[in-house]
Amino acid sequence: MERNDLIDFKALEKELQAALAADEKYKRENAAKLRAVEQRVPSYEEFRGIVLASHLKPLERKDKMGGKRAVPWNWHATRGSAFQDVATEICQEKAPFQPGTSAEFYRDWRRHLRSGPERYQALLQLGGPKLGHLFQTDVGFGLLGELLVALADHVRPSDRAVVLGILHSLANTGRFTLNLSLLSQAERASCQDLFQKLQAMGTPKPTQEELIRDESNVKEQSDEVQEEEGLLKELLGLYQVH
Repeated sequence: MERNDLIDFKALEKELQAALAADEKYKRENAAKLRAVEQRVPSYEEFRGIVLASHLKPLERKDKMGGKRAVPWNWHATRGSAFQDVATEICQEKAPFQPGTSAEFYRDWRRHLRSGPERYQALLQLGGPKLGHLFQTDVGFGLLGELLVALADHVRPSDRAVVLGILHSLANTGRFTLNLSLLSQAERASCQDLFQKLQAMGTPKPTQEELIRDESNVKEQSDEVQEEEGLLKELLGLYQVH
């Protein structure tokens, strides 16, 4: 067997560990979100605090506040853990953004896609149908707001149809109404801004020369315009934008 055909089992094991950890984090936060809803927490800040602290465990009697501890009480805040070393190594390898599950999306979105333009291009690359498939059960806690912010900050007229498709797919994911109600004020403002931009962009109407030159093509474009405008009107209601 040639050297290039050898399988790097160590790298595969590290990738698996990172994926399992991301999946566990997603399930833990989702369970905390459901508990917070059942408890009817009075504010978004308290709800967010419950979810973000879902990895913490209560102290036992044997635990002491002073002295040396072999294991920190909040290991997520520790920089020197073995898992974070693995995550750092994987992060350095710039792989294409091709998540196969919602947990993989959540992991790579937070770890590899740090800038707004990167996130926007990743959403366009995946498109509405793929995103709808990944999040058919539920969009992870806080993720819907981040998606809307990325779209609002970087949407372009040429991408209008794709962005509308993404918004439509997200609106059909599980517990969409709940996730929409949990948007922060800044995220709600971005959502409003996104739809204002989409409305302002519109779709350019054909010129008189284009009408004369190709009537069949113009009719097809006119049908597409009407379809987009109808979808936009539907989305305004789904996202509760007035």
